[in-house]
Amino acid sequence: MASFRRFALVLALGLPALPTMWAQDSSSSSATPATTEAQPAQQQGAQSVQARLRARREQRRQQAIRDTYGHLYEVFVGGGYLRFKPGPDLQKVTMYSWDVALTRYYNERLGVTADARGYYGTPFVGLNDFSITRPAISTYGFLAGPTYRLVARPKYSVSARGLGGVALGNFSGDTNGITPTTLGLYADSTTYAVSGGVVGEANVTPNLSLRLSGDYYGTGFGSQMQNSVGFTYGFVYRFGKQ
Repeated sequence: MASFRRFALVLALGLPALPTMWAQDSSSSSATPATTEAQPAQQQGAQSVQARLRARREQRRQQAIRDTYGHLYEVFVGGGYLRFKPGPDLQKVTMYSWDVALTRYYNERLGVTADARGYYGTPFVGLNDFSITRPAISTYGFLAGPTYRLVARPKYSVSARGLGGVALGNFSGDTNGITPTTLGLYADSTTYAVSGGVVGEANVTPNLSLRLSGDYYGTGFGSQMQNSVGFTYGFVYRFGKQ
C-alpha cells in the first residue's frame, strides 16, 4: 500500500510537466528540417554571389581589352640591332637601326603595317692598299604587310607579322671614291626586302605600350640572299577608334 501511494504521488507531480516536454520535443524536431533546408539555400546564395563576382571581373577584363585594342591606328618608334653580311666574302657586322611603323587595324587583332627602317654599321673589310679597313655603310628598308595579334590581354599582347618591300644599300658613302666591290662590299643598289617576326608588347596604359620584337630580315644585295636576324625595341602609341 505504501509503494502504491508513492507511485501515485510521483505520477501526480509529473503529469503537469508532460505537455511542456512534448512541446519542446516537437519544436526541436520541427527545427531540424528547417535548419537542414536553410543550409542549401545559404550555399546557393554564396555560389550566386561568387558567380556575379566572376561575371563582373570578366566584364571588366573584356572592357579593358576593348579599351586597349579597339584603337584604329598604332604608331611605333624605336631602334634595333641586326647581324648583316655586307659582302660576299666578308664576316657579318653588327648594324644598329632606327625603325618607324604605322599600323592600321580593322578589328582588335588584324591590321596592316607600313614600316620604314635604316641600318648603320662599320664592317671590317681587311687590310688593303687604300688604308680603308672599316668603312661606314648603311641600308634602308620600306616594307608593308599584315600584322595579327595572337594573344590579346589587358596587360600584354603577342603578335606575328610578315612584311615585304624594297631595300636600298649605300656601301660607297665612306670609301673615298673607291668602288665598294673593290673592298669586298656589295655594290650600291636597290633590291627586295622581306621581314617576319614575333612582336611582344607590355601595356603601360591603354594608349601606350613598350615593344620588343625578334626579327628576320632578308635582302638580295649582290644577287645573293642575306639572311639577317636581330630585334627591335621602342614605344607604341595607339589612337583613334574603330
